[in-house]
Amino acid sequence: MPRNQPEQQAPPVQKIRIRYAKRGRLRFTSHRDVSRAIERAVVRAGIPMAYSSGFHPHPRISYAGASPTGAASESEYVELGLAETRDPAAVGEALDAVLPDGLDVVVAVDAATTAAGSLADLLTASHWLIDLGGTEPDRARAAVEAFLATESVTVERMTKKGLRSFDCRAAVVRLLVTPEGDLDLLLEHTVPAVRPDDVLTGLREVSGLDVAATGLLTRVAQGVLERSTESIGDPLATR
Repeated sequence: MPRNQPEQQAPPVQKIRIRYAKRGRLRFTSHRDVSRAIERAVVRAGIPMAYSSGFHPHPRISYAGASPTGAASESEYVELGLAETRDPAAVGEALDAVLPDGLDVVVAVDAATTAAGSLADLLTASHWLIDLGGTEPDRARAAVEAFLATESVTVERMTKKGLRSFDCRAAVVRLLVTPEGDLDLLLEHTVPAVRPDDVLTGLREVSGLDVAATGLLTRVAQGVLERSTESIGDPLATR
């Protein structure tokens, strides 16, 4: 017997964009687990979500630019499609109250007030701080100079499609050693994506600098790349 056509769901009447942080032990949580936590939280918070059409409707939740497992972040983003209009700040507070400790809502805004384009379109670069542990700052600076002086640095990484080789140097907009001895890294989002650990691999390939695998990676910001000033624009800034 043919199946009946599923009921068509109404489109969202409001979209809310949320910046949240992934802190402490939650940095070891995978993106899939984070998305599950958010989906459970919107139900517990009583947020009136819009749903997709089809035989298996899902709440309209869109993720963009998720950080890799093991990295802390102060700048993760999610967009919620709502079936009713709500105050964005109240939605953010309700969601924050029921999320696990370590997943913390930083700000929530109405997508209609932010720059045009999808959330993914507004996330074109990331600013990272990398804890180098006990590495001597002078040795780290020498490694950075050697890396930046190299036109192309090929690294390999295992992906879902197998082992891939790519140039990690091309995505690096800024790389320096801070007075505290950390790496300050500004990465452009490219295809294939270059991650901070790829840059650490590149530093090792070029200079022999070996950083402990347990070094803490923290994404400080994520947004629109301003290459001329080597900075990142806020994707949730008011138009």
